[in-house]
Amino acid sequence: MAESSELLDSVPDVSIDPEGKMKYILMKITDKQADKSKIIVRGSCYASFHDDIYNKVEPDLNIKGIECSCEGGGRIQHDSIKKTILVYGYSMAYGKPDHSLAVEKLKIMYPGYNDITFSDDGY
Repeated sequence: MAESSELLDSVPDVSIDPEGKMKYILMKITDKQADKSKIIVRGSCYASFHDDIYNKVEPDLNIKGIECSCEGGGRIQHDSIKKTILVYGYSMAYGKPDHSLAVEKLKIMYPGYNDITFSDDGY
């Protein structure tokens, strides 16, 4: 899954709001022509439901020829002042993703942060 293509490389691994408590989804995106896929993280404070995020992201990727699936959802607490991110919870619609994959991507995106962790507790 770590393998990628030029098409997949054009999609950022992480896109979350710069601050706040938000819903997030872990997505698997696939370039069928290159037979490659990768995991991306998408989060928004303004999403009422995890499906709101998926329904915003999926059409834009499909237009580019990228197939998408949601691997689960949860919440992210992002504190840019303290430089901390907590990933936790689950989605009623998509279930609980592997939060460790989200944390791995977030640590690359935010290398100067003090603490990026996950918990399997909470909703």
